[in-house]
This record gives sequence, structure tokens and C-alpha cells, in this order.
Amino acid sequence: MNIEQVKSYLLSKPESVMDFPFGPDVAVFKVKHKMFATLGEEDGEGRMNLKCDPHEALLLREMFVAVKPGYHMNKKHWNTLYLDDSIPQGELERMMDNSFLLVVNKMPKKEQQSILIHL
Repeated sequence: MNIEQVKSYLLSKPESVMDFPFGPDVAVFKVKHKMFATLGEEDGEGRMNLKCDPHEALLLREMFVAVKPGYHMNKKHWNTLYLDDSIPQGELERMMDNSFLLVVNKMPKKEQQSILIHL
């Protein structure tokens, strides 16, 4: 997936918005004001941070060379993914879905319901 495809996929999530609190080079994707992804580019290569279960984060880093500990993030709970086409699209989508759901599941039940009804 390229940056535009990833951006479209992240914005397709219910109540997802894109913001630029860190400047124009890094897009931050939020659901109800809670960050679930960042997306940027460095040296022409897309790079995305996603929230992840700590155990799964370690497994993904072992499975994929393009998955590293979260850049400028809590490395226990975030991974950085390099969009170099080495991670299959279905796996990228699963990781984005997982990041979104991890954030939503930490919200109060009332907020969760307004989002999950659209999934």
C-alpha cells in the first residue's frame, strides 16, 4: 500500500479524522480525539506508527523487517511500519484495524457504542 491508500483506509474508520499537530510532515489519525496512527514520509518512503498489543508488537517485529519499535512513541505499545511493499496489504489492514480497535476499546462504553455500531 502507498501513502494515499493508507490514508484513505485510516480515514474510512468510523469517526476518524486527520490532524497535523506536529507540523505538515506528519499526519495524525484520531478517533474521538485519541490517536491511533501517524503517517509520514522520509526519503521518499512512507512510514506509519500504529498502536499494538505489547506481545504482538514483538512478534510482528520478528516477522517483518519493515516493522520496528515505535519511532518517537512508547516502544512497548507502538510499532513503526515502513511502507516498502514487504508487508502484505491484508496484514497492513489488519494492523491498522487492530490499532483503531485498541484505542476504541479503552474509551467509555457510550463512546465505544457510537463507533462500533458503524463497523
